[in-house]
Amino acid sequence: MNYRRLGRTGINASEIGFGAWGIGGALWQDSQDDQSVRALHKAIDLGVNFIDTALAYGQGHSERLIGNVLRGRNERIYVATKIPPKNGQWPARKGTKLQDAFPHSYVIECTEKSLRNLRTDAIDIQQFHVWNDEWSDDAEWSDAIGKLKEQGKIRLFGVSVNDHEPENALRLGESGKADTFQVIYNIFDQSPEEKLFPFCRKKDIGIIVRVPFDEGSLTGSITPDTTFKKGDFRESYFRGDRKQEVVERVEKLKKLLDGEAKSLPELALRFVLSHSAVTTVIPGMRRVPNVEANCRISDGRLLSEKMMAELRKHRWNRNFYH
Repeated sequence: MNYRRLGRTGINASEIGFGAWGIGGALWQDSQDDQSVRALHKAIDLGVNFIDTALAYGQGHSERLIGNVLRGRNERIYVATKIPPKNGQWPARKGTKLQDAFPHSYVIECTEKSLRNLRTDAIDIQQFHVWNDEWSDDAEWSDAIGKLKEQGKIRLFGVSVNDHEPENALRLGESGKADTFQVIYNIFDQSPEEKLFPFCRKKDIGIIVRVPFDEGSLTGSITPDTTFKKGDFRESYFRGDRKQEVVERVEKLKKLLDGEAKSLPELALRFVLSHSAVTTVIPGMRRVPNVEANCRISDGRLLSEKMMAELRKHRWNRNFYH
């Protein structure tokens, strides 16, 4: 496992982090706790030292699983979690008042819940699960975060940038109040390369990449006949004609598989890690084989400029979350 500097945070994070949405259950109906626990242990065994979770993942279930696993380990594992918006709006809508999403007392309350779930005295990175740059200068949230830092209950602060809106964090970045940004970046959504990544390098803000496989599109496992159990998040994400659209684009990507990447998941992860602004990528990993396959990608080998140029032709501007 290779490690990279997470901006100015002082953290050297594993290139492959553990995305823990799936182990929370709820919107992922095939999640099983025994498999999740084995996957977490295997990831740590293979050098993963960065785990990203959220209070909203299974109403704290993901955090509790992680807390139980880490209680029995001696390694230094960095955990990032997130506070859900109080108004339940994902993503944050323009014009929404900060007090409706992250009022002072609510930020404190959620952090206390996460501390109990994770069975820890301090959270390495506390994040807001949604963000609106209109809130950047609002003292209510920053006072709450400042208080939590002073109390030693959180070490760092970041935001999960809204889906496909990488520029909706630049104002916060200018303020110096954010240590990390978590953002969608993959072969289909390359928009962070335009402004966010250069900005973060200049400001030394750590970049955590989520959704490297586009919720499964870039694994090659989605076909026109793919079905999901009722209640599974992907049932909505791939609704209507979307599966067919995905297949048509993925078939073109398969033609690029060669010595640089032998599978679509490998190509997807190497694409993300080949950008120097990225510190860690957090694919969802619920099973040991997925953990092993993903961790193998952290071997220091980057994609060639020729391959990156080809992959940039596959940018796809769309939003399946709507």
